[in-house]
Amino acid sequence: MKSFSQYEVWFITGSQHLYGEATLSEVTLHAREIASALDASEKIAVPIVFKPIVTTAAEIYEVIAHANTQKSCIGLITWMHTFSPAKMWINGLKILNKPLLHLHTQFQRTIPWETIDMNYMNLNQSAHGDREFGYICTRMKLRRKVVVGHWKEASVHQEIDYWSRAAAGWHDWQGAQFVRFGDNMRQVAVTEGDKVGAEMQFGFSVNTHAVGDLVEQMNGIDPVLVERLVSLYESSYTMDEKLKVAGSHRDFLKEAARIELGLKQFLEAGNFKGFTNTFEDLYGLHQLPGIAVQRLTCQGYGYAGEGDWKTMALVRAMKVMGTGLPGGNAFMEDYTYDFLEQGGVVLGAHMLEVDESLAEGEIRCEVHPLGIGGKADPVRLVFTAGEGSALNASLVAMGDKYRLVINKVQAIKPPRDLPNLPVARTMWQPLPDFKTACAAWILAGGAHHTCFSQNLPVAILEDFAEMAGLEPLIIDEETNLRGFKLLLNQLNA
Repeated sequence: MKSFSQYEVWFITGSQHLYGEATLSEVTLHAREIASALDASEKIAVPIVFKPIVTTAAEIYEVIAHANTQKSCIGLITWMHTFSPAKMWINGLKILNKPLLHLHTQFQRTIPWETIDMNYMNLNQSAHGDREFGYICTRMKLRRKVVVGHWKEASVHQEIDYWSRAAAGWHDWQGAQFVRFGDNMRQVAVTEGDKVGAEMQFGFSVNTHAVGDLVEQMNGIDPVLVERLVSLYESSYTMDEKLKVAGSHRDFLKEAARIELGLKQFLEAGNFKGFTNTFEDLYGLHQLPGIAVQRLTCQGYGYAGEGDWKTMALVRAMKVMGTGLPGGNAFMEDYTYDFLEQGGVVLGAHMLEVDESLAEGEIRCEVHPLGIGGKADPVRLVFTAGEGSALNASLVAMGDKYRLVINKVQAIKPPRDLPNLPVARTMWQPLPDFKTACAAWILAGGAHHTCFSQNLPVAILEDFAEMAGLEPLIIDEETNLRGFKLLLNQLNA
């Protein structure tokens, strides 16, 4: 079953009338077979829909115009079976506003050495037909993905899946609304930014609502619903003794449930896909939202702390892109280091809000003093994230452009217990090594807030960066500081 059954990617094949109707009939049959095979592939998460072949500038313009207005269409795959003169594509490509993947393939995998003739050559011209199409895309400075290989190859299906997941994340941003309760944490640089410019480039809007608007929503929550949610907490998590029926902080748990219900009602009423808040603006709230944020973001909402709207939007996009894959994507912060352990490890956490999509093993519902914010002790979920390959991604504004900094990491089990750490946490070794990765991240301007992903490969984020016009900087096992600095100098020139 497709993970994104509500979406479609259109398969469009180019040709021309020069070769006659018999050849065009074969082109149609072949294109339909390829599209059907891609659609049937278990490796590709988005349905692939065959569209009639295009042979004139008018047909090309019409199908692209239709794709632009079709909400279910999140991108186009183009393939030139024969030679399709590229001037026919100019007007259509000029109006294209959906992601584009150029599939450089061929219907036959091999040359029929004994029988090949000019009829075969006239039909199977992808080798140069796709070069003609590639030229006009480059001349028009179109951002696109190029996938090379036979259409039956598993690696081709994998690349198409990565791109289609990125396209789903990009599609989700278009027209998305995010809410910012209050402003960002005072004096912090990286969480600031041009929200108008971001809306022009990325398609989503970020608007501020007073915390009092949320409090007003919470005050109208039916106490019966609060008790029902508290019962769900009790059946889902290992409860702190202080939060049980006779516990000293039972009312704190009820207040946390009321915050969750009010927050979800607010988000649904405003059709918001994510939110951010700050502990410096909690007017009317009795405790900083903890479990409420963790549970709502686990359900798919974007979130980042301290007014960080860029990371909030990135978390939402990465959650969408990871739909159906094992593992999670969650708001994260590089919190503290151990320089001696295994050559250097990072303890990732946040005050309260890392969500349970990352969790492995027991999840405890606990209440502890926060130490900042001046409010009552907040309720939160405490757990340790799972081990394995992962990455951190940071969306940062560089003044005249946006940069996506990505660091591949190896998540590990903490080598010792953390009995007094009352927050959700994960631990990782950054690649290629601790010192190189940290230095490269800082030189790149990567933020202290990230989205931590257990299930997205770098390739998906590279495809997403291409669609969004982001400048990707990858820190991985091949990174060395000398080369990384040279790249930064070129990008900053």
